[in-house]
Amino acid sequence: MSATPPLPLLKRLSPEAWAALTWCAATAYSILVHVRLPGERQDTTGSGSSPLRYLLVIATATAMALLACALMRHRPLSALALLLGGSVAASTTVTLVDIPLAQFVAFDVALGWITATRPRSTGRAAAGWTLGMMACYLLTRLLLGASLGASAVLVMVLPAVVAWLIGRSVREDRQHAQALRTQLTTQAVTAERLRIARELHDMVAHSIGIIALQAGAASRVMETQPTMAHAALQTIEAAARETLSGLRRMLGALRQAEPGQQAEAVPLDPAPGLADIDRLAERTTKAGVRVDVRRQGERRQLPPEIDMSAYRIIQEAVTNVVRHTGATSCQVSIDCQDSELSIEVLDSGPSRSSSSGSGYGLVGMRERVGLLHGDFRAEPRPEGGFRVAARLPVPSGIS
Repeated sequence: MSATPPLPLLKRLSPEAWAALTWCAATAYSILVHVRLPGERQDTTGSGSSPLRYLLVIATATAMALLACALMRHRPLSALALLLGGSVAASTTVTLVDIPLAQFVAFDVALGWITATRPRSTGRAAAGWTLGMMACYLLTRLLLGASLGASAVLVMVLPAVVAWLIGRSVREDRQHAQALRTQLTTQAVTAERLRIARELHDMVAHSIGIIALQAGAASRVMETQPTMAHAALQTIEAAARETLSGLRRMLGALRQAEPGQQAEAVPLDPAPGLADIDRLAERTTKAGVRVDVRRQGERRQLPPEIDMSAYRIIQEAVTNVVRHTGATSCQVSIDCQDSELSIEVLDSGPSRSSSSGSGYGLVGMRERVGLLHGDFRAEPRPEGGFRVAARLPVPSGIS
Protein backbone atom coordinates (compact mmCIF):
# COMPACT_ATOMS: atom_id res chain seq x y z
CA MET A 1 0.00 0.00 0.00
CA SER A 2 1.44 3.34 -1.02
CA ALA A 3 1.96 5.96 1.66
CA THR A 4 -0.22 9.05 1.66
CA PRO A 5 1.68 11.96 0.08
CA PRO A 6 2.40 14.84 2.44
CA LEU A 7 0.26 17.94 2.31
CA PRO A 8 1.62 21.04 0.54
CA LEU A 9 3.59 23.38 2.74
CA LEU A 10 0.89 26.06 2.76
CA LYS A 11 -1.69 23.54 4.02
CA ARG A 12 0.34 21.96 6.78
CA LEU A 13 -0.43 24.85 9.11
CA SER A 14 -3.85 26.28 9.87
CA PRO A 15 -4.68 29.87 8.85
CA GLU A 16 -4.60 30.86 12.52
CA ALA A 17 -1.03 29.56 12.76
CA TRP A 18 -0.03 31.47 9.63
CA ALA A 19 -1.50 34.68 11.03
CA ALA A 20 0.38 34.16 14.31
CA LEU A 21 3.67 33.44 12.48
CA THR A 22 3.16 36.50 10.30
CA TRP A 23 2.60 38.66 13.37
CA CYS A 24 5.69 37.29 15.10
CA ALA A 25 7.83 37.87 12.00
CA ALA A 26 6.55 41.44 11.65
CA THR A 27 7.17 42.09 15.36
CA ALA A 28 10.69 40.70 15.13
CA TYR A 29 11.34 42.96 12.16
CA SER A 30 9.99 45.96 14.08
CA ILE A 31 12.27 45.19 17.03
CA LEU A 32 15.34 44.71 14.84
CA VAL A 33 14.72 48.05 13.18
CA HIS A 34 15.16 49.75 16.55
CA VAL A 35 18.33 47.89 17.47
CA ARG A 36 21.49 49.97 17.03
CA LEU A 37 24.87 48.37 16.57
CA PRO A 38 27.86 49.57 18.62
CA GLY A 39 29.13 52.84 17.20
CA GLU A 40 25.79 53.85 15.67
CA ARG A 41 24.09 57.01 16.80
CA GLN A 42 21.53 55.98 19.38
CA ASP A 43 17.94 57.13 18.76
CA THR A 44 15.16 56.93 21.23
CA THR A 45 12.71 54.14 20.74
CA GLY A 46 9.58 55.64 19.38
CA SER A 47 8.71 59.25 19.98
CA GLY A 48 10.45 59.84 23.26
CA SER A 49 9.52 56.44 24.66
CA SER A 50 11.76 54.34 26.86
CA PRO A 51 12.82 50.83 25.87
CA LEU A 52 10.77 49.46 28.75
CA ARG A 53 7.64 51.19 27.55
CA TYR A 54 8.36 50.04 24.00
CA LEU A 55 8.67 46.39 25.05
CA LEU A 56 5.54 46.66 27.21
CA VAL A 57 3.49 47.99 24.26
CA ILE A 58 4.85 45.32 21.91
CA ALA A 59 4.08 42.60 24.45
CA THR A 60 0.51 43.91 24.87
CA ALA A 61 -0.03 44.10 21.12
CA THR A 62 1.37 40.58 20.69
CA ALA A 63 -0.98 39.23 23.35
CA MET A 64 -3.91 40.86 21.56
CA ALA A 65 -2.79 39.36 18.25
CA LEU A 66 -2.33 35.86 19.62
CA LEU A 67 -5.74 36.01 21.30
CA ALA A 68 -7.19 37.12 17.97
CA CYS A 69 -5.58 34.14 16.23
CA ALA A 70 -7.19 31.82 18.77
CA LEU A 71 -10.61 33.37 18.12
CA MET A 72 -10.39 33.49 14.33
CA ARG A 73 -12.30 30.28 13.68
CA HIS A 74 -15.16 30.80 16.16
CA ARG A 75 -15.47 34.60 16.40
CA PRO A 76 -13.95 35.98 13.20
CA LEU A 77 -15.09 39.60 13.50
CA SER A 78 -13.89 39.88 17.10
CA ALA A 79 -10.56 38.37 16.08
CA LEU A 80 -10.26 40.89 13.25
CA ALA A 81 -10.92 43.78 15.62
CA LEU A 82 -8.31 42.48 18.07
CA LEU A 83 -5.72 42.08 15.31
CA LEU A 84 -6.28 45.59 14.04
CA GLY A 85 -6.17 46.88 17.60
CA GLY A 86 -2.86 45.12 18.14
CA SER A 87 -1.48 46.57 14.92
CA VAL A 88 -2.57 50.07 15.93
CA ALA A 89 -1.07 49.60 19.41
CA ALA A 90 2.24 48.49 17.91
CA SER A 91 2.27 51.55 15.67
CA THR A 92 2.28 53.88 18.69
CA THR A 93 5.87 52.88 19.41
CA VAL A 94 7.18 54.76 16.38
CA THR A 95 7.12 58.40 15.40
CA LEU A 96 3.99 60.02 14.11
CA VAL A 97 5.52 60.19 10.66
CA ASP A 98 6.02 56.42 10.36
CA ILE A 99 3.40 53.71 9.85
CA PRO A 100 4.70 50.19 10.58
CA LEU A 101 3.24 48.54 7.48
CA ALA A 102 4.70 45.12 8.29
CA GLN A 103 2.64 45.06 11.46
CA PHE A 104 -0.57 45.03 9.38
CA VAL A 105 0.36 41.95 7.31
CA ALA A 106 -1.07 39.51 9.88
CA PHE A 107 -4.30 41.49 9.82
CA ASP A 108 -4.43 41.18 6.02
CA VAL A 109 -3.91 37.41 6.27
CA ALA A 110 -6.80 37.09 8.72
CA LEU A 111 -9.05 39.31 6.58
CA GLY A 112 -8.40 37.20 3.48
CA TRP A 113 -9.02 33.91 5.30
CA ILE A 114 -12.24 35.13 6.93
CA THR A 115 -13.57 36.38 3.59
CA ALA A 116 -12.69 33.09 1.88
CA THR A 117 -14.14 30.70 4.45
CA ARG A 118 -16.96 32.50 6.19
CA PRO A 119 -20.40 33.39 4.74
CA ARG A 120 -20.69 36.26 2.31
CA SER A 121 -22.33 38.50 4.91
CA THR A 122 -19.43 37.96 7.31
CA GLY A 123 -16.92 38.82 4.58
CA ARG A 124 -18.76 42.04 3.79
CA ALA A 125 -18.97 42.93 7.47
CA ALA A 126 -15.22 42.28 7.83
CA ALA A 127 -14.51 44.60 4.89
CA GLY A 128 -16.72 47.31 6.40
CA TRP A 129 -15.11 46.99 9.82
CA THR A 130 -11.66 47.14 8.26
CA LEU A 131 -12.30 50.32 6.30
CA GLY A 132 -14.05 51.96 9.25
CA MET A 133 -11.30 51.15 11.78
CA MET A 134 -8.54 52.18 9.39
CA ALA A 135 -10.31 55.45 8.72
CA CYS A 136 -10.56 56.10 12.48
CA TYR A 137 -6.88 55.23 12.89
CA LEU A 138 -5.75 57.60 10.16
CA LEU A 139 -8.04 60.36 11.44
CA THR A 140 -6.60 59.99 14.94
CA ARG A 141 -3.06 60.34 13.58
CA LEU A 142 -4.07 63.48 11.75
CA LEU A 143 -5.60 64.92 14.92
CA LEU A 144 -2.32 64.20 16.73
CA GLY A 145 -0.46 66.29 14.18
CA ALA A 146 0.96 63.57 11.92
CA SER A 147 1.41 64.33 8.24
CA LEU A 148 0.06 61.48 6.10
CA GLY A 149 1.01 61.19 2.47
CA ALA A 150 -1.28 59.58 -0.08
CA SER A 151 1.30 56.88 -0.76
CA ALA A 152 1.46 55.87 2.92
CA VAL A 153 -2.33 55.66 3.15
CA LEU A 154 -2.57 53.60 -0.04
CA VAL A 155 0.18 51.23 1.09
CA MET A 156 -1.72 50.55 4.30
CA VAL A 157 -5.26 50.35 2.85
CA LEU A 158 -4.49 48.71 -0.49
CA PRO A 159 -3.14 45.38 0.93
CA ALA A 160 -6.34 45.03 2.98
CA VAL A 161 -8.47 45.58 -0.12
CA VAL A 162 -6.37 43.08 -2.09
CA ALA A 163 -6.63 40.51 0.73
CA TRP A 164 -10.41 40.90 0.77
CA LEU A 165 -10.64 40.52 -3.02
CA ILE A 166 -8.44 37.42 -2.95
CA GLY A 167 -10.55 35.89 -0.19
CA ARG A 168 -13.73 36.65 -2.11
CA SER A 169 -12.29 35.08 -5.26
CA VAL A 170 -11.29 31.93 -3.36
CA ARG A 171 -14.77 31.63 -1.85
CA GLU A 172 -16.44 32.07 -5.26
CA ASP A 173 -14.10 29.48 -6.80
CA ARG A 174 -15.00 27.03 -4.05
CA GLN A 175 -18.72 27.67 -4.51
CA HIS A 176 -18.39 27.26 -8.27
CA ALA A 177 -16.52 23.97 -7.84
CA GLN A 178 -19.20 22.74 -5.43
CA ALA A 179 -21.97 23.74 -7.84
CA LEU A 180 -20.12 22.01 -10.67
CA ARG A 181 -19.76 18.81 -8.63
CA THR A 182 -23.46 18.93 -7.80
CA GLN A 183 -24.34 19.43 -11.45
CA LEU A 184 -22.12 16.56 -12.55
CA THR A 185 -23.66 14.32 -9.89
CA THR A 186 -27.16 15.26 -11.06
CA GLN A 187 -26.22 14.59 -14.67
CA ALA A 188 -24.75 11.21 -13.75
CA VAL A 189 -27.92 10.27 -11.84
CA THR A 190 -30.10 11.43 -14.75
CA ALA A 191 -28.02 9.47 -17.25
CA GLU A 192 -28.23 6.36 -15.09
CA ARG A 193 -31.99 6.71 -14.77
CA LEU A 194 -32.32 7.12 -18.54
CA ARG A 195 -30.21 4.01 -19.03
CA ILE A 196 -32.40 2.05 -16.63
CA ALA A 197 -35.51 3.40 -18.37
CA ARG A 198 -34.20 2.09 -21.70
CA GLU A 199 -33.43 -1.26 -20.11
CA LEU A 200 -36.93 -1.44 -18.64
CA HIS A 201 -38.50 -0.53 -21.98
CA ASP A 202 -36.48 -3.09 -23.91
CA MET A 203 -37.15 -5.86 -21.41
CA VAL A 204 -40.87 -5.17 -20.92
CA ALA A 205 -41.66 -4.43 -24.57
CA HIS A 206 -40.10 -7.68 -25.75
CA SER A 207 -41.85 -9.78 -23.10
CA ILE A 208 -45.23 -8.12 -23.64
CA GLY A 209 -44.89 -8.70 -27.37
CA ILE A 210 -44.24 -12.39 -26.80
CA ILE A 211 -47.13 -12.59 -24.33
CA ALA A 212 -49.54 -10.85 -26.73
CA LEU A 213 -48.54 -13.13 -29.60
CA GLN A 214 -48.93 -16.27 -27.53
CA ALA A 215 -52.22 -15.12 -26.04
CA GLY A 216 -53.63 -14.56 -29.53
CA ALA A 217 -52.45 -17.97 -30.67
CA ALA A 218 -53.89 -19.65 -27.59
CA SER A 219 -57.29 -18.02 -28.06
CA ARG A 220 -57.48 -19.24 -31.65
CA VAL A 221 -56.65 -22.88 -30.96
CA MET A 222 -58.09 -23.25 -27.47
CA GLU A 223 -61.16 -25.21 -28.71
CA THR A 224 -59.55 -27.21 -31.50
CA GLN A 225 -56.00 -27.83 -30.22
CA PRO A 226 -55.94 -27.61 -26.42
CA THR A 227 -52.40 -29.00 -26.27
CA MET A 228 -51.02 -26.08 -28.30
CA ALA A 229 -53.10 -23.65 -26.26
CA HIS A 230 -51.70 -25.14 -23.07
CA ALA A 231 -48.13 -24.74 -24.41
CA ALA A 232 -48.84 -21.13 -25.34
CA LEU A 233 -50.17 -20.42 -21.86
CA GLN A 234 -47.04 -21.97 -20.35
CA THR A 235 -44.91 -19.69 -22.53
CA ILE A 236 -46.97 -16.71 -21.36
CA GLU A 237 -46.48 -17.72 -17.73
CA ALA A 238 -42.71 -18.16 -18.16
CA ALA A 239 -42.32 -14.81 -19.93
CA ALA A 240 -44.42 -13.03 -17.31
CA ARG A 241 -42.48 -14.56 -14.42
CA GLU A 242 -39.14 -13.69 -16.03
CA THR A 243 -40.24 -10.13 -16.65
CA LEU A 244 -41.57 -9.68 -13.13
CA SER A 245 -38.36 -11.10 -11.67
CA GLY A 246 -36.26 -8.70 -13.72
CA LEU A 247 -38.47 -5.76 -12.77
CA ARG A 248 -38.26 -6.68 -9.09
CA ARG A 249 -34.47 -6.79 -9.15
CA MET A 250 -34.13 -3.58 -11.14
CA LEU A 251 -36.58 -1.63 -9.01
CA GLY A 252 -34.99 -3.05 -5.87
CA ALA A 253 -31.66 -1.64 -7.03
CA LEU A 254 -33.28 1.76 -7.50
CA ARG A 255 -34.95 1.74 -4.09
CA GLN A 256 -33.29 4.11 -1.67
CA ALA A 257 -33.27 3.52 2.06
CA GLU A 258 -35.08 5.80 4.44
CA PRO A 259 -32.85 8.11 6.52
CA GLY A 260 -31.07 6.03 9.12
CA GLN A 261 -31.88 2.74 7.40
CA GLN A 262 -29.73 0.53 5.22
CA ALA A 263 -30.72 -0.06 1.61
CA GLU A 264 -31.93 -3.55 0.78
CA ALA A 265 -29.23 -5.50 -1.05
CA VAL A 266 -30.75 -6.88 -4.26
CA PRO A 267 -28.59 -9.05 -6.54
CA LEU A 268 -28.65 -7.99 -10.17
CA ASP A 269 -28.55 -10.25 -13.18
CA PRO A 270 -25.49 -9.99 -15.39
CA ALA A 271 -25.98 -7.69 -18.36
CA PRO A 272 -27.11 -9.57 -21.48
CA GLY A 273 -24.89 -9.73 -24.55
CA LEU A 274 -24.54 -11.30 -27.97
CA ALA A 275 -24.01 -14.68 -26.31
CA ASP A 276 -27.71 -14.55 -25.33
CA ILE A 277 -28.97 -13.97 -28.87
CA ASP A 278 -29.58 -17.67 -29.46
CA ARG A 279 -31.77 -17.86 -26.35
CA LEU A 280 -33.64 -14.75 -27.53
CA ALA A 281 -34.15 -16.35 -30.94
CA GLU A 282 -35.38 -19.59 -29.39
CA ARG A 283 -37.87 -17.81 -27.17
CA THR A 284 -39.19 -15.70 -30.05
CA THR A 285 -39.43 -18.74 -32.33
CA LYS A 286 -41.52 -20.53 -29.72
CA ALA A 287 -43.80 -17.50 -29.71
CA GLY A 288 -44.50 -17.94 -33.41
CA VAL A 289 -41.93 -15.77 -35.20
CA ARG A 290 -38.95 -17.75 -36.43
CA VAL A 291 -35.63 -15.97 -35.92
CA ASP A 292 -32.72 -17.04 -38.12
CA VAL A 293 -29.37 -15.98 -36.60
CA ARG A 294 -26.37 -15.73 -38.93
CA ARG A 295 -22.92 -14.94 -37.62
CA GLN A 296 -19.86 -13.84 -39.53
CA GLY A 297 -16.38 -13.05 -38.41
CA GLU A 298 -14.58 -14.38 -35.40
CA ARG A 299 -16.40 -14.54 -32.10
CA ARG A 300 -14.49 -12.52 -29.53
CA GLN A 301 -15.09 -10.69 -26.32
CA LEU A 302 -16.38 -7.18 -26.84
CA PRO A 303 -16.45 -4.25 -24.41
CA PRO A 304 -19.47 -4.62 -22.10
CA GLU A 305 -21.22 -1.48 -23.34
CA ILE A 306 -20.95 -2.58 -26.99
CA ASP A 307 -21.97 -6.15 -26.23
CA MET A 308 -25.06 -5.15 -24.25
CA SER A 309 -26.09 -2.40 -26.70
CA ALA A 310 -25.87 -4.80 -29.63
CA TYR A 311 -28.09 -7.30 -27.79
CA ARG A 312 -30.63 -4.61 -26.89
CA ILE A 313 -30.77 -3.29 -30.46
CA ILE A 314 -31.42 -6.79 -31.82
CA GLN A 315 -33.96 -7.45 -29.08
CA GLU A 316 -35.86 -4.25 -29.84
CA ALA A 317 -35.78 -4.86 -33.59
CA VAL A 318 -37.11 -8.41 -33.11
CA THR A 319 -39.77 -7.08 -30.74
CA ASN A 320 -40.90 -4.61 -33.41
CA VAL A 321 -41.20 -7.48 -35.86
CA VAL A 322 -43.40 -9.36 -33.40
CA ARG A 323 -45.55 -6.37 -32.48
CA HIS A 324 -45.85 -4.27 -35.65
CA THR A 325 -45.69 -6.71 -38.58
CA GLY A 326 -47.44 -9.82 -39.63
CA ALA A 327 -44.16 -11.49 -40.52
CA THR A 328 -43.65 -15.10 -39.52
CA SER A 329 -39.87 -14.91 -39.65
CA CYS A 330 -36.95 -12.52 -39.53
CA GLN A 331 -33.23 -12.73 -40.11
CA VAL A 332 -30.55 -11.50 -37.70
CA SER A 333 -27.03 -11.00 -39.04
CA ILE A 334 -24.03 -10.36 -36.79
CA ASP A 335 -20.69 -9.52 -38.37
CA CYS A 336 -17.79 -8.95 -35.98
CA GLN A 337 -14.74 -7.43 -37.66
CA ASP A 338 -11.52 -6.04 -36.22
CA SER A 339 -12.65 -2.42 -36.08
CA GLU A 340 -16.44 -2.60 -36.01
CA LEU A 341 -19.47 -4.71 -35.20
CA SER A 342 -22.28 -4.78 -37.73
CA ILE A 343 -25.76 -6.03 -36.92
CA GLU A 344 -28.78 -6.24 -39.18
CA VAL A 345 -32.37 -7.39 -38.67
CA LEU A 346 -34.52 -8.05 -41.75
CA ASP A 347 -38.15 -9.03 -41.93
CA SER A 348 -40.46 -9.73 -44.82
CA GLY A 349 -43.64 -8.32 -43.33
CA PRO A 350 -45.82 -5.59 -44.84
CA SER A 351 -44.00 -2.39 -45.81
CA ARG A 352 -44.07 0.24 -43.09
CA SER A 353 -42.43 3.62 -42.62
CA SER A 354 -39.62 4.13 -40.18
CA SER A 355 -42.00 6.15 -38.01
CA SER A 356 -44.65 3.50 -37.71
CA GLY A 357 -45.10 2.45 -34.15
CA SER A 358 -43.01 5.47 -33.21
CA GLY A 359 -42.29 5.65 -29.52
CA TYR A 360 -39.27 4.70 -27.50
CA GLY A 361 -38.15 1.74 -29.62
CA LEU A 362 -36.41 3.34 -32.58
CA VAL A 363 -35.46 6.36 -30.48
CA GLY A 364 -33.83 4.12 -27.88
CA MET A 365 -31.91 2.16 -30.52
CA ARG A 366 -30.71 5.37 -32.15
CA GLU A 367 -29.59 6.75 -28.78
CA ARG A 368 -27.65 3.61 -27.95
CA VAL A 369 -25.81 3.72 -31.26
CA GLY A 370 -25.20 7.46 -30.95
CA LEU A 371 -23.65 7.09 -27.50
CA LEU A 372 -21.17 4.61 -28.99
CA HIS A 373 -20.41 6.90 -31.97
CA GLY A 374 -21.84 4.38 -34.44
CA ASP A 375 -24.19 4.52 -37.41
CA PHE A 376 -27.87 3.50 -37.28
CA ARG A 377 -30.42 2.97 -40.04
CA ALA A 378 -34.07 1.93 -39.87
CA GLU A 379 -35.88 1.92 -43.21
CA PRO A 380 -38.38 -0.04 -45.35
CA ARG A 381 -36.94 -2.53 -47.80
CA PRO A 382 -37.70 -2.03 -51.52
CA GLU A 383 -38.76 -5.67 -51.86
CA GLY A 384 -41.02 -5.39 -48.79
CA GLY A 385 -40.50 -5.62 -45.07
CA PHE A 386 -38.23 -3.56 -42.88
CA ARG A 387 -34.51 -3.30 -42.21
CA VAL A 388 -32.74 -2.25 -39.02
CA ALA A 389 -28.96 -1.96 -39.24
CA ALA A 390 -26.28 -0.62 -36.93
CA ARG A 391 -22.52 -0.32 -37.08
CA LEU A 392 -20.69 0.01 -33.79
CA PRO A 393 -16.97 0.88 -33.73
CA VAL A 394 -14.83 -1.50 -31.69
CA PRO A 395 -11.75 -0.04 -29.96
CA SER A 396 -8.47 -1.41 -31.13
CA GLY A 397 -6.63 -3.81 -28.84
CA ILE A 398 -9.79 -5.71 -27.83
CA SER A 399 -9.36 -9.44 -28.26
